[in-house]
Amino acid sequence: MRDARLVLIATALVLTACGGGSGNNGANNGGTVVSPPTPPAQVRGVAIGGATLVPATIAGSVKVNTLDPSALKILLDTSVLFGSNFTGNPVCAITTYTLKYHTIDSAGADTDASTAIMVPSGGDAACQGGRPVVLYAHGTSVQKSYDMADLSSTEPRLVAAMFAARGYIVVAPNYAGYAGSSLGYHPYLDATQQAGDMIDALRAARSVFAGINAGASSRLMVTGYSQGGFVAMATQRAMQTQYPSEFNVTASAPLSGPYALLQFGDTIFNGAPSVGSSGFLPLVINAGQRAGAAIYASTADVYEAKYATGIDTLLPGTQGLGALVSAGKLPNDVLFAQDSLPQVSGYGAFFGADHLIKTSYRNAYLADLKAAPCNASAANPLNCTPAQPLRKWLLKNDLRTYTPSLPTLLCGGNADPLVPFANTSAASAYFRAQGMSTSQLSVLDVDDSALTGPFQATRAEFVAAKALLRRITIEQGGTAAEADQAVKDSYHAGLVAPFCLRETRIFFDSAPSR
Repeated sequence: MRDARLVLIATALVLTACGGGSGNNGANNGGTVVSPPTPPAQVRGVAIGGATLVPATIAGSVKVNTLDPSALKILLDTSVLFGSNFTGNPVCAITTYTLKYHTIDSAGADTDASTAIMVPSGGDAACQGGRPVVLYAHGTSVQKSYDMADLSSTEPRLVAAMFAARGYIVVAPNYAGYAGSSLGYHPYLDATQQAGDMIDALRAARSVFAGINAGASSRLMVTGYSQGGFVAMATQRAMQTQYPSEFNVTASAPLSGPYALLQFGDTIFNGAPSVGSSGFLPLVINAGQRAGAAIYASTADVYEAKYATGIDTLLPGTQGLGALVSAGKLPNDVLFAQDSLPQVSGYGAFFGADHLIKTSYRNAYLADLKAAPCNASAANPLNCTPAQPLRKWLLKNDLRTYTPSLPTLLCGGNADPLVPFANTSAASAYFRAQGMSTSQLSVLDVDDSALTGPFQATRAEFVAAKALLRRITIEQGGTAAEADQAVKDSYHAGLVAPFCLRETRIFFDSAPSR
């Protein structure tokens, strides 16, 4: 029973890491990017060198070039929630490659990034012939070394099991700023840059498909989880509105993402922060500053003196959030001062003496929120003109600006403490207000306990998964309160993510070609 608990916790830790090198593109000059001239358009999406094979590790230190289904099944049964009983038995062997490519930074200048490419193979018909492609966007990580080609990590392994082992070619970009990228920062939730990065990764991957035996069909799917849910939606938007002749996306499935970014930020500053906000906000602010949003003249305008120095280059870095908190470089999710108002009931833990954000900065944000309220209606939520620089940046990157023209699945859980389900509700309400039909838009709240409606089996299984985690915690000597906390700690990544990814595969399997 102890092993099952560890599986849940391990999954959560990897996927919610908030989830390399540095270079002159990210040089800090008072928070302003010093960039080389904008590269010619034809450089973007061009591979840098060829695809490099990445062996998978099995049985301790044994490495194999191709992970066969039986070996993957063993890995799943010892490391993923409910193992292969949940993901389904692997059908295809998986060979994983990494590929560097040209993309752009927040200022539109040339930089590099890398992507994982997972290629299925084997005798089963699902593994042969023209294979559909899944373009996958990963969740937040505060560590620059994060690499989707590393199948020893939980998120890459789960994605491999859900998609590559069932016959999908997976292209999973690491994003600029990660996994050997020379960019010295990450353009976190910068919708334009991140969508362009994903598109450039797919272009580069397509250029090497023939050389790695990745025979792709015309079916293209876009999905991602958490930060990746936002990135997936931004990518599909860019493909639909900017590159319709280049990309014909079959279906999309953004999962648990902060799509309603301005609403999300307003909620945090209005007294209801989310778990992980002490990592999330610096990443967002740094990305905006690098993109020229002039969010501050000095980091000391935003952050308390204890944290202001170096926070603009802290994330992503070499340490996880826990280590950064232990080292005194970030507070333990205490965002605002103890006496800072307003405070929503139940969110007292985010207010205290050792806090991250200056009260003067919060007050300026709130004054702008009062002067220029947004989200007045589902149909036109961004009909507002904030003047405060961070709110302007959040509005610019809010994704409620278009309507998907293809089958779309939105999935999440209504008790998510990291990325509130209100983001999914707001995005779906906007899409429906723009006329998107029920046949085109599916919305799954895995934590909906209603006895009617779609996805009943999945919702029942989710209830059982929460109950299992509570039971395990109590059997190991925990209290009822500790059992509830275990569910909360594992909720976003350890519980919701696998269920949403499984439903995404089912959704993609049945999506008609366009």
